[in-house]
Formats: sequence, C-alpha cells, structure tokens
Amino acid sequence: MRRAVARDARRLTRIVRGSRAYEGKYAAMVADHRVRPGYIEAHRVFVAVDRADGRVLGFYALLVDAAELDLMFVADDAQGLGIGRLLVRHLCGEARAAGLDRVRVVSHPPAEGFYRSTGARRTGTAPANPPAVPWERPELEFAVPSDA
Repeated sequence: MRRAVARDARRLTRIVRGSRAYEGKYAAMVADHRVRPGYIEAHRVFVAVDRADGRVLGFYALLVDAAELDLMFVADDAQGLGIGRLLVRHLCGEARAAGLDRVRVVSHPPAEGFYRSTGARRTGTAPANPPAVPWERPELEFAVPSDA
C-alpha cells in the first residue's frame, strides 16, 4: 500500500471506467468519471500495488471531513485476490489515525455484499440522484475501533 500521487490519476481512471461492476445499466455512472490529480492531492487516496511490477491493483479514497469512503475499486484482473479486504483494513487504519470512529459508505448496489462481508453494517438507503444515478443505493457504515 502507498499513498497515491498525481501521476496515478490516469491509471485510477482506467480502473474506474473499466470496471465490470459498472456494465449494463450502471455504465452511465462511471462513463465520464475521471480521477483527477487535484482530487488525489486533496484527499487520502491510497493504492494497492503489485510488489513484483508496481502495477496498481486497486485503490480507495477517504474523505476525512465527511467521514466517508468516496471511491473503492479493485482492478477486474485482481479481484478474488484479497485486494478489497486489504483496502478496507487500510481504510480503517487511516480513519482511526484521522480520529474517526466510523466511516460512511454509499455503495454501488452489487458491492453491498462485499462491504457487509468486510464488517460494514447497513444503516439505510441513499435516494436516487438522476440522471447519473437513477437507482437507490445501500448506505452502510464501518465502525472504526480505537487503538485502546
């Protein structure tokens, strides 16, 4: 794991736009999405990289002021390798270091099971936000245990 840097922006954008989880009716949500260098510099964005070749396998963005997970993606060819769980563990450590006791997640509907399997609990439903997001989304929360 390492902190993302501005030059990662294109790679992260490719991971978002190429995600199979956003095919079909979900495609419009990420079709024009760009992870910009300024976004990376303004937020806690971390990447999981392959030790052998330095390839970015996944990433997340924590918005500390909002205590919210904004983005989390694992490259399609890296799914099933535990990268998502690694990202969640790291996210919780970063949240703890920032003094947060919980992190809100507004989930892509098909990802709810993953978040629940990593310890998030369902807290409600976020309403649709047309035109980009014409469906309701699960709202979840990670409790962040203190160091004590």
